[in-house]
Amino acid sequence: MPQLSLRNPLLTPLQIDESPSLLQGMSPALEADMRAYGCHLIQASGSVLRLPQLVMASAQVLLQRFYYLASFQHFPLRGIALGALFLACKVEENPQPIRNIINVMDVIVKRDRGYPEIVTDGYDAEYYDMKNEMVIGEIQILRRLGFNVQVELPYGLLVNYMRSLELTNQPRLPQLAWNYLNDLLRTPVYVCFQPETIACGAIFLAAHECNVSLPMSPAWWVVFDANGEDVMMVAKAARAFYLRQQPRIVPLTEREMSMFSNGNLGNHVEAIRKEGLQELQKNGREDSSAGLSTHDRGTTERQPEDAHSNNH
Repeated sequence: MPQLSLRNPLLTPLQIDESPSLLQGMSPALEADMRAYGCHLIQASGSVLRLPQLVMASAQVLLQRFYYLASFQHFPLRGIALGALFLACKVEENPQPIRNIINVMDVIVKRDRGYPEIVTDGYDAEYYDMKNEMVIGEIQILRRLGFNVQVELPYGLLVNYMRSLELTNQPRLPQLAWNYLNDLLRTPVYVCFQPETIACGAIFLAAHECNVSLPMSPAWWVVFDANGEDVMMVAKAARAFYLRQQPRIVPLTEREMSMFSNGNLGNHVEAIRKEGLQELQKNGREDSSAGLSTHDRGTTERQPEDAHSNNH
């Protein structure tokens, strides 16, 4: 009988090197960009919704786990990002209305692509498409993960470790270490290492950045049940993430995935951007004309009254 555990399930090196997306022909660079952008959508949407960091982090870990069990080609990114955030809100007992999550993430995508930031009204086809994608995404995450949505995060450990090392009074180090934890969510680190190791990796990076010496006799990470080689691997993953170029425009739907394969996604996004901006300018001119004509009518209507007042 298998043993039950609340520890995070970790991937093997083979699972990392042979993810479903890579096996179906996706390049490692594109897969990394899509993972990072999916996590960006969750983090940015959660920030607008003012969700706790634990909710946003849990959703990003669920997304990372899912795409080591399923491919981007079969399960487009937008639906899984929506489903992961919706599911994490419920798991962390911070439920949000479906419409809020959809509208916020949709606006984030539009902002990133330079589209007009128009919120869907909840009755058009685009909104219902995203709602269906969210529901399917949540179901697929639960199914692929076997309903194991427990996520153990390193934030609490980080605070305790810094207190033990007497680092909480450092001017920059605590916030810097916290930021490293957030940025590492966009890498495979959270599905490769346990929270103790990740917390130690963030402290190591922050201490190095702030030129703060840490005890080495014995090595400080040993006290926190972390392996030195693993801590260095976490640090290397963070540095590799910062050295990467800015993410390209990645496909979010099945239709966009087909366009990307044909090399047409960039042109498609640019065409929608220009069309949206032209529509905004057109509506702006119409509103200005309408406002001007209303002002003129008001002035004309007041002239007899003004003249009458002058006569008196």
